[in-house]
Amino acid sequence: MGKKRILIIDDDPRNIFALVNTLRAKSYDCLSCLSAEEALKLLQTDEAIDAILIDMMMPEMDGYEAIPLIKKIPLREETLIIAVTAQAMVGDKEKCLKAGADDYISKPIDVDKLLQALSKI
Repeated sequence: MGKKRILIIDDDPRNIFALVNTLRAKSYDCLSCLSAEEALKLLQTDEAIDAILIDMMMPEMDGYEAIPLIKKIPLREETLIIAVTAQAMVGDKEKCLKAGADDYISKPIDVDKLLQALSKI
């Protein structure tokens, strides 16, 4: 069985860099996009992706707008989507789940929590 592939969508390259290093160390394969628009284009191809980590706060299109669009892509309805947000405010988790995310993690990312969320794939 091959490595699980994670798509990381975040407008901050430093966040992507940190996540990619963490996940590669745990034997995940990573792809990344700096915008939701770029990610939607990629997700409309038949690129193998097992899970998506999406930053909820991005310019242009944020995670709240992007997740429902991702879920409408025929190949991606079942793809695990984990919302990542810097604002761990009361109600954020509910808001992310309502948008269609399967799980939720706040920044700074707790690696154990992230791996636990990814264990579902």
